[in-house]
Amino acid sequence: MDTRLHFPYQFDGRGTTRTDGADAWIRGLIEQVLFTAPGERVMRPDFGCGLRELVFAPNSPELAATTQFLVHGALQQWLGDLITVEAVTVDAVDARLAVTVQYVVRRDESRQLATFQRGGEA
Repeated sequence: MDTRLHFPYQFDGRGTTRTDGADAWIRGLIEQVLFTAPGERVMRPDFGCGLRELVFAPNSPELAATTQFLVHGALQQWLGDLITVEAVTVDAVDARLAVTVQYVVRRDESRQLATFQRGGEA
């Protein structure tokens, strides 16, 4: 079984280091890229795409297209060696932002679909 350290670092119910399977680990990496603001990480100031800042931005087709392009580019830049991004869908409703990413894991060519949300009620 292929396991990786969980992020953020945690202990499991047995008091040992929590680990994730490869698919959950990659999903966690995607979430880190999406919700880390550029400049937030001292040693990598250009890391992330900063979606949290868009939660309260006024909705428009232009903003949705720009956000899709921003997310797709950031994922390809930071995770391009692990995944191939096939599609990105962005839905902003009131104070909730939902991003759906369809991607292929390069290691085993498995197709995945994951939705990430911030703001508002889950």
